[in-house]
Amino acid sequence: MTAGAVGGVDPPAARLDLRLVLPALAAWLGAIVGTGTRSADWPVLVAGCAAVVLAAAVAWRRAWLAAAAVLLCATLGLAVAGLRVAQIHLGPVDGLARRRAAVEVTLVVTGDPRLHLGRTSGQRRGQDLYVVPARLLVVSTGAYRAGIRSPVLVLATDRRWQDLLPGQHLTTWGRLEPARPGQPLAAVVMVRGPPRLVGRPPVVQRVAGSLRAGLRGAVRGLPVAERGLVPGLVVGDTSGMPAELVDEFRTAGLTHLVAVSGANLAIVCGFVLWVGRWAGLRGRLLPACGALALLGFVILARPQPSVLRAGAMGLVGLLALATGRRRGSLAALGAAVLALVVVDPWLARSYGFALSVLATGGLLLLAGPWAERLRATGVPGPVAAALAVPAAAQVACAPVIALLSGQVSLVAVFANLLAAPAVAPATVLGVLATLAGGFSARIAVALGWAAGAPAWWIVAVAHRSAAVPHATLPWAASWSGALLLAGLLLAGVLLAPRVARHRRAAAASAVTLLVACTIRLAAPAWPPVGWLLVACDVGQGDALVVSTGPHSAVVVDTGPDPSLVDRCLRDLRVRSVPLVLLTHLHADHVEGLPGVLRGRRVGEVMRGLYDEPAAELVRVSRWAAAARVPITRTVVGDRVQVGPLTWRVVWPERVIDGEGSTPNNSSVVVVAETGGVRLLLTGDVEPAAQRAILTRWKPEQIDVLKVPHHGSAYQEPAFLAAVHPRLAVICVGVDNDYGHPAPETVRRLAALGAVVGRTDRDGPLAVAGPAAHLRLVRAGR
Repeated sequence: MTAGAVGGVDPPAARLDLRLVLPALAAWLGAIVGTGTRSADWPVLVAGCAAVVLAAAVAWRRAWLAAAAVLLCATLGLAVAGLRVAQIHLGPVDGLARRRAAVEVTLVVTGDPRLHLGRTSGQRRGQDLYVVPARLLVVSTGAYRAGIRSPVLVLATDRRWQDLLPGQHLTTWGRLEPARPGQPLAAVVMVRGPPRLVGRPPVVQRVAGSLRAGLRGAVRGLPVAERGLVPGLVVGDTSGMPAELVDEFRTAGLTHLVAVSGANLAIVCGFVLWVGRWAGLRGRLLPACGALALLGFVILARPQPSVLRAGAMGLVGLLALATGRRRGSLAALGAAVLALVVVDPWLARSYGFALSVLATGGLLLLAGPWAERLRATGVPGPVAAALAVPAAAQVACAPVIALLSGQVSLVAVFANLLAAPAVAPATVLGVLATLAGGFSARIAVALGWAAGAPAWWIVAVAHRSAAVPHATLPWAASWSGALLLAGLLLAGVLLAPRVARHRRAAAASAVTLLVACTIRLAAPAWPPVGWLLVACDVGQGDALVVSTGPHSAVVVDTGPDPSLVDRCLRDLRVRSVPLVLLTHLHADHVEGLPGVLRGRRVGEVMRGLYDEPAAELVRVSRWAAAARVPITRTVVGDRVQVGPLTWRVVWPERVIDGEGSTPNNSSVVVVAETGGVRLLLTGDVEPAAQRAILTRWKPEQIDVLKVPHHGSAYQEPAFLAAVHPRLAVICVGVDNDYGHPAPETVRRLAALGAVVGRTDRDGPLAVAGPAAHLRLVRAGR
């Protein structure tokens, strides 16, 4: 989100300069269409563009000027995007990737490596996966060697890939894989070995890398939340932020603070300009000083597309700050969008780009008039501006945020208002700590501690805001939902001034809002903030969802009904499932698999060692094959890590025949840990397997137990006593024919001091909160 300031506003009679807005939107749309075309279509695409240009030129008269400009810009965006797509796929890389050829490649790193939170089918269990954006320079298959310039993505498992800097040249062996459609990539390079470095990165990148490392060192002594937040505020480095803090920022509507945006640039440039004025700089020296600050920040944060985009939006915001006029600023916004889309058509498909543009537009269109109206009612100028800026930005960005998160934050405006006074000091002090790290570690640490104070306030605001009951309103995460919200907000913006002038209408609106809020407060908030595990209400069956990051989760069993588990995942806003674990092949644990696969990115389906019932194995295999998802086996001792979630398989070590159900006793049992909370997920193991587990595994402190076999009477008392959970979750259907859960099982768990939840009475159940304050949240029926 872009920072802005509300200075003077245009007179009411001033007309907005929209001449560049519609052409910019047309170019944006053209780039979206063009980047979605196949490379083989580009000659037809360019021919069509030429025809449109010719038609526009024929119609180029004063009456058709606006229409011709829109057509020309749409054509420009379409043609540039189509040609860029064609350029990416020229050369031999496409064919080699389709054959999944083993190649030796020479690369140059083009962005910061990052740790991937999911897993791929080629990744060994327990291995980290590093994602490295790069440009392919040379590809060799032994007898064949070609020099090219194609963007690729490297997926590597060696730890040494994480420390690479942009601009570093290297060679490596790997396997080419096709990139997903719609990505600006020629291929994906799967690598297992270390990189073989060629030379050193450019001096600028080495200096920037050293400064970023110095910032992390300067804040190392801060509490964990503040230690992760300060680099995020300064350069968008969120790798150190705890998962709970990331969730709280999302709920409170503060996520934009830790994305490199025009806000960062405006704060840094504003501080530099203030220092320049204080030092006596005037005339052309002052803008030059601001330009140097802008250049330095772009280098520090890496000159990647997102940073360059933020720089352009920050310049537009600074123009509004300098002139206080909406006409010229809105034209500048249109020009910036047009230029960025032409230079990099892939920005047209970036949600970050959309949020930057919308935030800037909201500030230019709404913040000034809203602040003026507040001042007219007697609100002091600074307070009016402080209220208008976050409100305008939040209203403009709300539809896209709802599309991405499936929720509308009801506390975002107030959270941003409370956090705003601390953002600039934390950012400026963090930048100073970064610069000081180049010559004095002591000064850097002192400035890092100073930055920690305002960062503490922002963390506190996020924590308190996210803890407000019903802080978010669930919303459809779809284009129709986003358009509906945009329409409602537009109607509210247009009608609110008129309604306010009529007391009866205003009173009726206030009563309506009060009733709506009351209904909202009476309804349970779902999912709760900081949820770690959710037991879905899928009837008589198991379906557990373990959070692994924003919109990402591991699913353990899928229940008997695809529609029910699909609805549960949609309610949780889960779009990516790195791993599905099927504890065993009974229908009440696997028949819902198509619902998990529906419209989501699923990395892998994992199952145990027992292949019965064979009919269910055939069905599971067919569903996974249709979705192109690999199926793997897991065995005792396997360790898995997906984001913050780790687990170890402790059963089955062998098949137990002759006592109880063989498939049940062959259920995969895992001990998992996430956020400091230990989970024991048990499938349907019965007493024979429970006793065998106790002889081979000494139970450690377990916080949450998924009660085996739907809480049936077939439990080993010594097993439950050894586990001794704080919370116990029973997945069971209403009025089932099996008498689950057995009253004696529930009584035994309660006698052990466990808080017991059951999906037949409580609906979906969530385990939420840090380990010290763990709670079981019931959604209710």
